[in-house]
Amino acid sequence: MESSMMLVGVVIMVLEISLMAHAAVPATVLKQIDMVNKNGPYLGIVVPNAFEMNPLLQSPTLVVDPTLPHLDFSGRRFRFGHIRGKKVIVVMTGLSMLNAGTTTELLLTLFKVTGVLHYGIAGNADPELEIGDVTIPQYWAHTGLWNWQRFGDGPEDELALESNGDYTREIGFLKFSNFNTVETKNETSADNLLNNVWYQPEEIFPVDGTPEIRQRVFWIPVDRRYFSAAKKLEGLKLEGCVNSTACLPRAPVAVRVQRGVTANVFVDNKSYREFLHSTFNVTPIDMESAAVALVCLQQKIPFIAIRSLSDLAGGGSALSNEAAAFAGLASQNAVTALIKFITLM
Repeated sequence: MESSMMLVGVVIMVLEISLMAHAAVPATVLKQIDMVNKNGPYLGIVVPNAFEMNPLLQSPTLVVDPTLPHLDFSGRRFRFGHIRGKKVIVVMTGLSMLNAGTTTELLLTLFKVTGVLHYGIAGNADPELEIGDVTIPQYWAHTGLWNWQRFGDGPEDELALESNGDYTREIGFLKFSNFNTVETKNETSADNLLNNVWYQPEEIFPVDGTPEIRQRVFWIPVDRRYFSAAKKLEGLKLEGCVNSTACLPRAPVAVRVQRGVTANVFVDNKSYREFLHSTFNVTPIDMESAAVALVCLQQKIPFIAIRSLSDLAGGGSALSNEAAAFAGLASQNAVTALIKFITLM
């Protein structure tokens, strides 16, 4: 009798825990998620904005699942189908690190995903490349996490909370006075009240790590196998004309590069672009890729990003940003490279 009562108690407890666990997800949605996962696993395709996603949705290579074309959850629409025989889930994140990270986390939590392919457009930091070129970096970093140093302190002075292990001077810093435009003919240097900002690594908590024991990373590697396969994108035919009269000076190319960077900043500034390129040897500059990379690193999921260049960040002069004219072309080239990459997997 006593053992029977204990068994009933355990069953009730399990049911209560199950109900609490499912309370945030409606039963109808859970049923759909289960149905999707039974048909999996999938490649996750993560894209920032609608104008970058539309060329993929309009491509005949994307065959939509007739049974369940999409599932809406938490403000996101997860689209199901296949590309060249590979089952895919396509989801739009929206602008910025927060949206990109949250959406990627949802994708990996809800669905059986074997890898994440991220694509879109980006600003260019390397003047050797051109608008329309497709870049595939080997490493990504979030360059928007700073320790802003007190005015009067310099590179040899300890940062606030550095002794606690929270911050570091290992990565490097931006000195604002290096970019002053005041007349300094009679001076060797000029101070700037903004002083220095020091770049910081991100904290991650890997799924196979000890809870609450943080690990730090600045340069996040993409999947080695994916990066190796991306070499075969070289020579890919890409679009070079917006229309019959507006063509780029040379045919765009797809190229693997060493590094790309991300921050919640739209970089349309020549001096900062040159600083990023000379300091970190980066090519694409965007607002989402590092967030997707960080979540995939934490979740131990293979990842790669394909970014087509829509403009030389900050331009070569004071002319208006070229992205307004070439975003559509760059988006199409990114999709072309994505589809080709999927066929290589």
